[in-house]
Amino acid sequence: MTGWSEWQTLHVSPSFTPATLTETLDGGQAFRWRREHATSWLGIWGPCVARLQLANDQALQWSAPTAIAPRVAAALPTYLALDTDFVALADQLPWRSDTILANALSNWRGLRLLRQPFDETLLCFLCSASKRIAQIKQMTETLAQRLGAEIVPGIHRLPTWDELADVPETELRACALGFRAQHVHQTARQLAAQPGWLEETASLPYDAAHNRLITLPGVGPKIADCVLLFGAARYSAFPVDTWVLKTMSRRYGLTAWTGAHVAHFGRVHFGANAGFAQQVLFADERHNGRIAG
Repeated sequence: MTGWSEWQTLHVSPSFTPATLTETLDGGQAFRWRREHATSWLGIWGPCVARLQLANDQALQWSAPTAIAPRVAAALPTYLALDTDFVALADQLPWRSDTILANALSNWRGLRLLRQPFDETLLCFLCSASKRIAQIKQMTETLAQRLGAEIVPGIHRLPTWDELADVPETELRACALGFRAQHVHQTARQLAAQPGWLEETASLPYDAAHNRLITLPGVGPKIADCVLLFGAARYSAFPVDTWVLKTMSRRYGLTAWTGAHVAHFGRVHFGANAGFAQQVLFADERHNGRIAG
């Protein structure tokens, strides 16, 4: 039985609401969080396991398995990007001339962009192709349980890319990855042959990092943008999938535009923080029932 630390308060500004905490943890940025109670969640990233909950005064509290609590305490500020002022970031967006964006920002004050481990973010989004959030969560959990090391009893981390390089494609297919198994297998082999390649990519400016990522098997512009936005804090990235195409068509009249054209529009119209605008608009569409989970 794993013992857990006492709940501790973590200062987050602006404060989460139940809706913004849910959207941050379960809105398609990360796939290893599950709701435990109405306002509490259990999540896993890298070698960390934590519970998050909102107290009655909306303060964010955390708890971790006692054995790894110091590790989690050190990792949480980075994971939640507490060094980023999302109020200031939002204020730099063109909300003064864009009432659609202004309304969405007002509705989702407190939404944050996570800063996840870069290698893990790549793996998760390689598994995301043509899948909904619940299905991606199931795939990543199966990968962790079958191929990842145990962090604490009963809870496993995702396998590293070095570990995946030694896993046969047939074993990946047994984890219900489908055609994604080939992409994961080939990417793992490619990364194993180029030590340090991912770390170098994560440190590059957006354009250079994006161009490198799309050379990996199965990584197109959308996956590359997701990896950079949620794993490297490249806020100019503007991921475009089917739902974002529908959102931009409905809200901005970009009917019949290609993904590449919509992504370019997003980066030009919303500027250096386009990815945050995308996530706010995406959250607003989900809340209004226009996007399936």
